[in-house]
Amino acid sequence: MTPRIVVAGASMGGLRAAEQLRAAHWTGAITVIGDEPHMPYNRPPLSKEVLAGKAPFESLAFTPKASAADVEWRLGASVTSARLADRVVVLDSGEELAFEGLVVATGMRPRRLRGEGPLAGRHTVRTLADAQGLREELTRPGARVVVVGAGFIGCEVAATAVGLGVTEVTVIDPLPLPMVGPLGELLGRALLRRHEERGVRFALGTSVAGFEGEDRVTGVVLSDRTVLPADVVVESVGSVANTEWLDGNGLDLTDGVLTDDQLRVGGLPYVVAVGDVARFPNARYDGVPRRVEHWSIPTDTAKHAAKSLMAHLVGAEADFEPFAPLPTFWSDQHEFRLQSFGAPVLGKDDVRVLDGDPDGDVLVGYHAGGRLVGVVALGGHAATTGAARYRAQLLKQPALIA
Repeated sequence: MTPRIVVAGASMGGLRAAEQLRAAHWTGAITVIGDEPHMPYNRPPLSKEVLAGKAPFESLAFTPKASAADVEWRLGASVTSARLADRVVVLDSGEELAFEGLVVATGMRPRRLRGEGPLAGRHTVRTLADAQGLREELTRPGARVVVVGAGFIGCEVAATAVGLGVTEVTVIDPLPLPMVGPLGELLGRALLRRHEERGVRFALGTSVAGFEGEDRVTGVVLSDRTVLPADVVVESVGSVANTEWLDGNGLDLTDGVLTDDQLRVGGLPYVVAVGDVARFPNARYDGVPRRVEHWSIPTDTAKHAAKSLMAHLVGAEADFEPFAPLPTFWSDQHEFRLQSFGAPVLGKDDVRVLDGDPDGDVLVGYHAGGRLVGVVALGGHAATTGAARYRAQLLKQPALIA
Protein backbone atom coordinates (compact mmCIF):
# COMPACT_ATOMS: atom_id res chain seq x y z
CA MET A 1 0.00 0.00 0.00
CA THR A 2 1.26 3.48 -0.90
CA PRO A 3 2.04 5.43 2.27
CA ARG A 4 -0.44 8.24 2.77
CA ILE A 5 -0.69 11.51 4.67
CA VAL A 6 -4.27 12.57 5.40
CA VAL A 7 -5.02 16.27 5.72
CA ALA A 8 -8.32 16.74 7.55
CA GLY A 9 -9.60 20.11 6.38
CA ALA A 10 -9.58 21.66 2.91
CA SER A 11 -9.35 25.35 3.68
CA MET A 12 -6.23 27.49 3.35
CA GLY A 13 -4.41 25.58 6.09
CA GLY A 14 -5.05 22.24 4.40
CA LEU A 15 -3.83 23.52 1.04
CA ARG A 16 -0.69 25.05 2.49
CA ALA A 17 0.03 21.85 4.44
CA ALA A 18 -0.21 19.76 1.26
CA GLU A 19 2.09 22.14 -0.60
CA GLN A 20 4.63 22.23 2.22
CA LEU A 21 4.66 18.44 2.49
CA ARG A 22 5.61 18.23 -1.17
CA ALA A 23 8.22 20.95 -0.63
CA ALA A 24 9.61 18.80 2.21
CA HIS A 25 9.96 15.91 -0.29
CA TRP A 26 7.08 13.70 0.74
CA THR A 27 6.56 11.48 -2.32
CA GLY A 28 3.72 9.34 -1.00
CA ALA A 29 0.00 9.99 -1.38
CA ILE A 30 -1.66 13.07 0.13
CA THR A 31 -5.42 13.07 0.60
CA VAL A 32 -7.15 16.30 1.63
CA ILE A 33 -10.70 16.03 2.98
CA GLY A 34 -13.05 19.03 3.24
CA ASP A 35 -16.77 19.45 3.80
CA GLU A 36 -17.28 22.38 1.40
CA PRO A 37 -17.73 21.63 -2.32
CA HIS A 38 -15.14 24.26 -3.27
CA MET A 39 -11.38 24.10 -3.55
CA PRO A 40 -9.66 26.28 -0.92
CA TYR A 41 -10.39 29.99 -1.18
CA ASN A 42 -9.51 33.24 0.56
CA ARG A 43 -11.95 33.96 3.42
CA PRO A 44 -11.17 37.57 4.50
CA PRO A 45 -12.97 39.11 1.47
CA LEU A 46 -16.23 37.36 2.43
CA SER A 47 -17.24 40.08 4.90
CA LYS A 48 -16.05 42.87 2.61
CA GLU A 49 -15.63 42.52 -1.17
CA VAL A 50 -17.88 39.48 -1.63
CA LEU A 51 -20.61 40.94 0.58
CA ALA A 52 -20.35 44.22 -1.32
CA GLY A 53 -20.65 42.42 -4.67
CA LYS A 54 -17.16 43.46 -5.77
CA ALA A 55 -15.46 40.05 -5.90
CA PRO A 56 -16.66 36.90 -7.71
CA PHE A 57 -15.74 33.49 -6.35
CA GLU A 58 -13.15 32.97 -9.07
CA SER A 59 -11.10 35.80 -7.60
CA LEU A 60 -11.03 34.10 -4.18
CA ALA A 61 -9.91 30.61 -5.17
CA PHE A 62 -6.28 29.74 -4.44
CA THR A 63 -4.23 28.16 -7.21
CA PRO A 64 -2.34 25.16 -5.80
CA LYS A 65 1.37 25.06 -6.56
CA ALA A 66 2.42 22.77 -9.39
CA SER A 67 4.21 20.51 -6.93
CA ALA A 68 0.85 19.68 -5.34
CA ALA A 69 -0.92 18.87 -8.61
CA ASP A 70 -1.18 15.17 -7.72
CA VAL A 71 -2.84 15.74 -4.33
CA GLU A 72 -6.17 13.93 -3.97
CA TRP A 73 -9.04 16.20 -2.95
CA ARG A 74 -12.11 14.70 -1.27
CA LEU A 75 -14.51 17.64 -1.31
CA GLY A 76 -18.03 17.58 0.10
CA ALA A 77 -16.84 14.99 2.62
CA SER A 78 -15.84 15.19 6.26
CA VAL A 79 -13.88 13.26 8.85
CA THR A 80 -16.25 12.12 11.59
CA SER A 81 -13.86 10.25 13.90
CA ALA A 82 -10.30 9.07 14.28
CA ARG A 83 -8.40 6.25 15.97
CA LEU A 84 -5.05 7.89 16.26
CA ALA A 85 -3.30 4.93 17.86
CA ASP A 86 -4.35 2.82 14.85
CA ARG A 87 -3.59 5.64 12.38
CA VAL A 88 -7.09 5.58 10.90
CA VAL A 89 -9.67 8.28 10.17
CA VAL A 90 -13.34 7.59 9.42
CA LEU A 91 -15.29 9.62 6.86
CA ASP A 92 -18.97 10.53 6.93
CA SER A 93 -19.51 7.87 4.25
CA GLY A 94 -18.23 5.21 6.66
CA GLU A 95 -15.00 4.75 4.69
CA GLU A 96 -11.85 4.27 6.74
CA LEU A 97 -8.56 5.76 5.57
CA ALA A 98 -5.26 4.56 6.96
CA PHE A 99 -2.44 7.08 7.24
CA GLU A 100 1.23 7.35 8.01
CA GLY A 101 0.81 10.97 9.03
CA LEU A 102 -2.17 13.15 9.87
CA VAL A 103 -2.56 16.92 9.58
CA VAL A 104 -5.39 18.41 11.66
CA ALA A 105 -6.65 21.42 9.70
CA THR A 106 -10.39 21.37 10.38
CA GLY A 107 -10.52 25.01 11.46
CA MET A 108 -13.43 26.76 13.12
CA ARG A 109 -17.15 27.32 12.69
CA PRO A 110 -19.17 30.35 13.85
CA ARG A 111 -20.59 30.29 17.35
CA ARG A 112 -24.38 30.71 17.29
CA LEU A 113 -26.53 32.69 19.68
CA ARG A 114 -28.91 30.93 21.99
CA GLY A 115 -32.33 32.28 22.82
CA GLU A 116 -35.89 31.84 21.79
CA GLY A 117 -37.15 32.98 18.41
CA PRO A 118 -37.06 32.13 14.70
CA LEU A 119 -33.91 31.19 12.78
CA ALA A 120 -34.88 32.73 9.43
CA GLY A 121 -33.14 36.05 8.88
CA ARG A 122 -30.18 35.13 11.12
CA HIS A 123 -26.79 34.81 9.45
CA THR A 124 -23.14 34.07 10.08
CA VAL A 125 -20.19 34.80 7.78
CA ARG A 126 -17.71 31.96 7.42
CA THR A 127 -18.25 30.36 4.02
CA LEU A 128 -18.91 31.57 0.50
CA ALA A 129 -22.51 30.37 0.79
CA ASP A 130 -22.90 32.41 4.00
CA ALA A 131 -21.71 35.61 2.30
CA GLN A 132 -23.84 35.07 -0.79
CA GLY A 133 -26.98 34.48 1.27
CA LEU A 134 -26.36 37.51 3.47
CA ARG A 135 -25.72 39.77 0.46
CA GLU A 136 -29.15 38.91 -0.97
CA GLU A 137 -30.77 40.13 2.24
CA LEU A 138 -28.66 43.27 2.64
CA THR A 139 -29.56 44.46 -0.83
CA ARG A 140 -33.31 44.35 -0.18
CA PRO A 141 -34.74 47.90 0.01
CA GLY A 142 -35.37 49.13 3.55
CA ALA A 143 -33.49 46.32 5.30
CA ARG A 144 -32.92 46.93 9.01
CA VAL A 145 -29.69 45.22 10.04
CA VAL A 146 -28.53 44.25 13.53
CA VAL A 147 -25.00 42.92 13.92
CA VAL A 148 -24.31 41.04 17.15
CA GLY A 149 -20.64 41.33 18.04
CA ALA A 150 -18.30 44.31 17.58
CA GLY A 151 -15.20 42.32 16.70
CA PHE A 152 -13.43 42.09 13.34
CA ILE A 153 -16.21 40.41 11.37
CA GLY A 154 -19.00 42.40 13.03
CA CYS A 155 -17.37 45.76 12.32
CA GLU A 156 -16.51 44.76 8.75
CA VAL A 157 -20.07 43.61 8.04
CA ALA A 158 -21.51 46.81 9.54
CA ALA A 159 -19.21 48.94 7.37
CA THR A 160 -20.07 46.91 4.26
CA ALA A 161 -23.81 47.21 4.95
CA VAL A 162 -23.55 51.00 5.22
CA GLY A 163 -21.59 51.03 1.98
CA LEU A 164 -24.41 49.12 0.31
CA GLY A 165 -26.83 51.86 1.32
CA VAL A 166 -28.42 50.24 4.36
CA THR A 167 -29.61 53.13 6.51
CA GLU A 168 -30.34 51.24 9.74
CA VAL A 169 -27.30 49.31 10.97
CA THR A 170 -26.89 48.65 14.70
CA VAL A 171 -24.04 46.77 16.35
CA ILE A 172 -24.61 45.09 19.73
CA ASP A 173 -21.82 44.05 22.08
CA PRO A 174 -21.56 43.43 25.84
CA LEU A 175 -18.20 45.23 25.93
CA PRO A 176 -18.01 49.04 26.12
CA LEU A 177 -16.15 49.62 22.84
CA PRO A 178 -15.77 47.89 19.47
CA MET A 179 -12.75 45.57 19.18
CA VAL A 180 -11.62 46.51 22.67
CA GLY A 181 -10.71 42.89 23.40
CA PRO A 182 -7.85 42.59 20.89
CA LEU A 183 -6.93 46.28 20.58
CA GLY A 184 -7.64 48.03 23.87
CA GLU A 185 -9.43 51.27 24.70
CA LEU A 186 -7.45 53.81 22.68
CA LEU A 187 -8.20 52.26 19.30
CA GLY A 188 -11.60 51.05 20.47
CA ARG A 189 -12.69 54.66 21.03
CA ALA A 190 -11.20 55.72 17.68
CA LEU A 191 -13.09 52.96 15.87
CA LEU A 192 -16.36 53.80 17.61
CA ARG A 193 -16.08 57.42 16.52
CA ARG A 194 -15.27 56.52 12.92
CA HIS A 195 -18.17 54.08 12.60
CA GLU A 196 -20.69 56.44 14.19
CA GLU A 197 -19.61 59.26 11.87
CA ARG A 198 -20.50 57.00 8.94
CA GLY A 199 -23.94 56.08 10.23
CA VAL A 200 -23.43 52.89 12.24
CA ARG A 201 -25.30 52.81 15.54
CA PHE A 202 -24.08 50.94 18.60
CA ALA A 203 -25.76 49.31 21.58
CA LEU A 204 -22.79 48.60 23.83
CA GLY A 205 -22.68 47.10 27.30
CA THR A 206 -25.68 44.90 26.56
CA SER A 207 -26.41 41.44 25.18
CA VAL A 208 -29.08 39.54 23.27
CA ALA A 209 -31.84 37.85 25.28
CA GLY A 210 -33.86 36.53 22.35
CA PHE A 211 -35.55 37.25 19.03
CA GLU A 212 -39.03 38.37 18.05
CA GLY A 213 -40.96 37.09 15.05
CA GLU A 214 -42.80 34.00 13.92
CA ASP A 215 -41.57 32.78 10.53
CA ARG A 216 -38.47 35.01 10.57
CA VAL A 217 -36.80 37.59 12.76
CA THR A 218 -38.55 40.94 13.18
CA GLY A 219 -36.70 42.18 16.27
CA VAL A 220 -33.78 41.55 18.63
CA VAL A 221 -34.57 41.54 22.36
CA LEU A 222 -31.76 42.97 24.50
CA SER A 223 -30.91 42.02 28.06
CA ASP A 224 -32.74 45.11 29.36
CA ARG A 225 -35.84 43.98 27.34
CA THR A 226 -35.39 46.75 24.77
CA VAL A 227 -36.35 45.53 21.29
CA LEU A 228 -34.39 46.58 18.21
CA PRO A 229 -36.40 46.17 14.97
CA ALA A 230 -34.51 43.91 12.59
CA ASP A 231 -35.06 42.22 9.25
CA VAL A 232 -31.51 40.84 9.10
CA VAL A 233 -29.36 39.69 12.02
CA VAL A 234 -25.67 38.88 11.66
CA GLU A 235 -24.22 36.79 14.47
CA SER A 236 -20.52 37.51 14.93
CA VAL A 237 -19.94 36.19 18.43
CA GLY A 238 -16.79 34.13 18.07
CA SER A 239 -15.88 30.69 16.81
CA VAL A 240 -15.97 27.05 17.88
CA ALA A 241 -13.13 24.68 16.98
CA ASN A 242 -14.05 21.73 14.78
CA THR A 243 -12.49 19.07 16.98
CA GLU A 244 -15.37 16.72 17.85
CA TRP A 245 -14.03 14.11 15.42
CA LEU A 246 -10.92 13.79 17.62
CA ASP A 247 -12.87 12.88 20.78
CA GLY A 248 -11.81 9.67 22.49
CA ASN A 249 -8.11 9.99 21.73
CA GLY A 250 -7.00 11.49 25.04
CA LEU A 251 -6.21 14.91 23.56
CA ASP A 252 -6.59 18.33 25.13
CA LEU A 253 -9.43 19.83 23.05
CA THR A 254 -10.53 22.53 25.50
CA ASP A 255 -9.87 25.29 22.95
CA GLY A 256 -8.80 23.87 19.63
CA VAL A 257 -6.13 21.18 19.50
CA LEU A 258 -3.24 21.59 21.94
CA THR A 259 0.19 21.11 20.34
CA ASP A 260 3.78 21.28 21.49
CA ASP A 261 6.27 23.83 20.18
CA GLN A 262 6.75 21.75 17.02
CA LEU A 263 2.98 21.63 16.33
CA ARG A 264 2.78 17.93 17.24
CA VAL A 265 -0.48 16.78 18.82
CA GLY A 266 -0.84 14.74 22.00
CA GLY A 267 2.75 13.55 22.05
CA LEU A 268 2.19 11.75 18.73
CA PRO A 269 4.95 12.70 16.26
CA TYR A 270 2.85 11.53 13.31
CA VAL A 271 -0.02 13.97 14.05
CA VAL A 272 0.36 17.73 13.61
CA ALA A 273 -2.11 20.64 13.61
CA VAL A 274 -2.20 23.76 11.43
CA GLY A 275 -4.28 26.89 11.11
CA ASP A 276 -6.66 28.43 13.61
CA VAL A 277 -7.63 25.06 15.13
CA ALA A 278 -4.10 24.69 16.54
CA ARG A 279 -3.45 25.94 20.09
CA PHE A 280 0.31 26.29 20.20
CA PRO A 281 2.95 27.96 22.39
CA ASN A 282 4.67 30.85 20.63
CA ALA A 283 8.31 31.06 21.67
CA ARG A 284 8.45 34.66 20.48
CA TYR A 285 6.34 35.68 23.48
CA ASP A 286 5.51 33.89 26.72
CA GLY A 287 5.11 30.31 25.55
CA VAL A 288 1.48 30.09 26.69
CA PRO A 289 -0.50 27.96 24.18
CA ARG A 290 -3.05 30.04 22.29
CA ARG A 291 -5.07 29.79 19.12
CA VAL A 292 -4.47 32.55 16.58
CA GLU A 293 -7.12 33.29 13.95
CA HIS A 294 -5.05 35.62 11.76
CA TRP A 295 -4.60 35.21 8.01
CA SER A 296 -0.85 34.56 8.26
CA ILE A 297 -1.17 31.59 10.61
CA PRO A 298 -2.24 28.83 8.14
CA THR A 299 0.89 29.39 6.05
CA ASP A 300 3.22 29.79 9.05
CA THR A 301 1.93 26.70 10.82
CA ALA A 302 1.92 24.62 7.63
CA LYS A 303 5.62 25.32 6.98
CA HIS A 304 6.68 24.29 10.45
CA ALA A 305 4.27 21.37 10.84
CA ALA A 306 5.34 19.84 7.51
CA LYS A 307 8.99 19.86 8.58
CA SER A 308 8.09 18.38 11.96
CA LEU A 309 5.97 15.61 10.47
CA MET A 310 8.48 14.76 7.76
CA ALA A 311 11.31 14.51 10.27
CA HIS A 312 9.39 11.75 12.03
CA LEU A 313 8.35 9.94 8.85
CA VAL A 314 11.94 9.71 7.56
CA GLY A 315 13.30 8.76 10.97
CA ALA A 316 15.17 11.99 11.65
CA GLU A 317 15.24 14.09 14.79
CA ALA A 318 12.88 17.08 14.73
CA ASP A 319 15.70 19.30 15.96
CA PHE A 320 14.16 22.62 14.96
CA GLU A 321 13.87 25.91 16.77
CA PRO A 322 10.57 26.23 18.67
CA PHE A 323 7.76 27.62 16.54
CA ALA A 324 7.80 31.42 16.87
CA PRO A 325 5.63 33.15 14.23
CA LEU A 326 4.92 36.87 13.99
CA PRO A 327 1.10 37.11 13.70
CA THR A 328 -0.22 39.53 11.09
CA PHE A 329 -3.72 40.79 10.41
CA TRP A 330 -5.56 43.56 8.64
CA SER A 331 -9.16 44.71 8.60
CA ASP A 332 -10.79 47.02 6.03
CA GLN A 333 -13.71 49.01 7.41
CA HIS A 334 -15.32 51.84 5.42
CA GLU A 335 -12.40 53.57 3.69
CA PHE A 336 -9.83 52.97 6.44
CA ARG A 337 -7.69 49.98 7.35
CA LEU A 338 -6.40 48.39 10.52
CA GLN A 339 -2.98 46.81 10.01
CA SER A 340 -1.24 44.85 12.74
CA PHE A 341 2.02 43.00 13.28
CA GLY A 342 2.80 41.03 16.41
CA ALA A 343 0.55 40.31 19.40
CA PRO A 344 -1.16 43.53 20.56
CA VAL A 345 -3.41 41.59 22.93
CA LEU A 346 -0.37 40.84 25.11
CA GLY A 347 0.47 44.55 25.50
CA LYS A 348 -2.91 46.20 26.09
CA ASP A 349 -1.82 47.46 29.51
CA ASP A 350 0.96 49.59 28.01
CA VAL A 351 -0.25 51.27 24.81
CA ARG A 352 1.69 54.17 23.32
CA VAL A 353 1.03 56.35 20.29
CA LEU A 354 4.10 55.97 18.08
CA ASP A 355 3.01 58.36 15.36
CA GLY A 356 -0.01 60.43 14.37
CA ASP A 357 -3.19 61.09 16.31
CA PRO A 358 -6.18 58.88 17.23
CA ASP A 359 -8.48 61.44 15.57
CA GLY A 360 -6.71 60.86 12.25
CA ASP A 361 -4.12 58.39 11.02
CA VAL A 362 -2.41 56.79 13.99
CA LEU A 363 0.24 54.19 14.71
CA VAL A 364 0.09 52.53 18.13
CA GLY A 365 2.62 50.34 19.92
CA TYR A 366 1.79 47.63 22.49
CA HIS A 367 4.33 46.76 25.15
CA ALA A 368 4.80 43.99 27.70
CA GLY A 369 7.53 44.37 30.30
CA GLY A 370 8.82 47.38 28.39
CA ARG A 371 9.25 45.30 25.24
CA LEU A 372 7.39 46.12 22.03
CA VAL A 373 5.17 43.11 21.27
CA GLY A 374 2.85 44.52 18.62
CA VAL A 375 1.98 47.51 16.46
CA VAL A 376 -1.36 48.53 14.97
CA ALA A 377 -2.01 51.24 12.41
CA LEU A 378 -5.43 52.80 11.87
CA GLY A 379 -6.10 55.00 8.88
CA GLY A 380 -4.89 55.32 5.31
CA HIS A 381 -1.83 54.25 3.36
CA ALA A 382 0.63 56.37 5.34
CA ALA A 383 -0.37 54.77 8.64
CA THR A 384 -0.24 51.19 7.36
CA THR A 385 3.14 51.82 5.75
CA GLY A 386 4.37 53.00 9.13
CA ALA A 387 3.25 49.75 10.73
CA ALA A 388 5.12 47.73 8.11
CA ARG A 389 8.35 49.49 9.08
CA TYR A 390 8.03 48.05 12.57
CA ARG A 391 7.62 44.50 11.24
CA ALA A 392 11.38 44.13 10.73
CA GLN A 393 12.04 45.40 14.25
CA LEU A 394 9.62 42.88 15.73
CA LEU A 395 11.14 40.04 13.71
CA LYS A 396 14.65 40.90 14.86
CA GLN A 397 13.76 40.64 18.52
CA PRO A 398 15.06 37.42 20.06
CA ALA A 399 12.50 34.86 21.15
CA LEU A 400 11.74 34.96 24.86
CA ILE A 401 11.53 31.16 25.11
CA ALA A 402 14.73 29.35 24.16
